[in-house]
Amino acid sequence: MRKEDGGFMEKLIVRPTRITPLIYFDPNRGLLELRGKSSPENSIQFYSNLIKDLEEFGRNGKQNLIANFKFEYFNTSSSKCLFDIFRKLNIVKENGFDLSINWYYEEDDEDMLEAGEDYADLLGIEFNYVETQFD
Repeated sequence: MRKEDGGFMEKLIVRPTRITPLIYFDPNRGLLELRGKSSPENSIQFYSNLIKDLEEFGRNGKQNLIANFKFEYFNTSSSKCLFDIFRKLNIVKENGFDLSINWYYEEDDEDMLEAGEDYADLLGIEFNYVETQFD
């Protein structure tokens, strides 16, 4: 558990690479963003710190959370980790706080839109679907 001096959780920032997404989680602002391509060699290891931090935020967080997912691509092992991430996010809602999940997809990317719809259905969470252009 990482804490700053004021007892708040620290930001988690993981810079994107060719095969891993940007991870930006600022628990003090209630903002999570994942963006890019996700096909790390070990998805469980790559996402482990984020999942731990989200679990802590779910247990101890005292505010709403906005989560933005802007994937161009993710592989099968990443999809399992995303499922775990959404389960942790749902704890925020169960604790009585607002949870906004924004799922971005490119206009012609039916598969990415359907992936977001599948997560929403499986977990009973409402997603906002945002058509966008990736640069």
